[in-house]
Amino acid sequence: MASADKSFLGTGWSFPPTFSRANHAVVMVKDDVDIRESLWILFSTSLGERIMLPSYGNQLWKMVFRGITTTLITQLQDMVAQAILYWEPRIDVDLVRIDADDSVNGLLLINVDYTVRKTNVRSNLVYPFYTQGEQTIPSPPI
Repeated sequence: MASADKSFLGTGWSFPPTFSRANHAVVMVKDDVDIRESLWILFSTSLGERIMLPSYGNQLWKMVFRGITTTLITQLQDMVAQAILYWEPRIDVDLVRIDADDSVNGLLLINVDYTVRKTNVRSNLVYPFYTQGEQTIPSPPI
């Protein structure tokens, strides 16, 4: 589908915010990239962190020092699915999976398979979640 046909998916600032020296303007992203970056911001934002919108975000940070169990994995899946349901109306979540293959190093990969409602295009996002508190919030993929 041509980019012009998908303009209704939205346009927003790139994340992290970057600026173009040539245009003296903020770099903007649109369509599917805007959705992916919106999800990345949603997963990286704690509830109450946004003063003007305190209910935006999630409580993933509360799980950082918890042991990796089936209960934790189920809670993470529910938190992610619920945050998307409330804050990303452009997509439908098909599946949230937690990959615990590298859990010995404190890394869980949150895999979100989703469908863009307006275009019926399927996509996915992998968000690294560190359970030991040693890592910082990762930068979004380019």
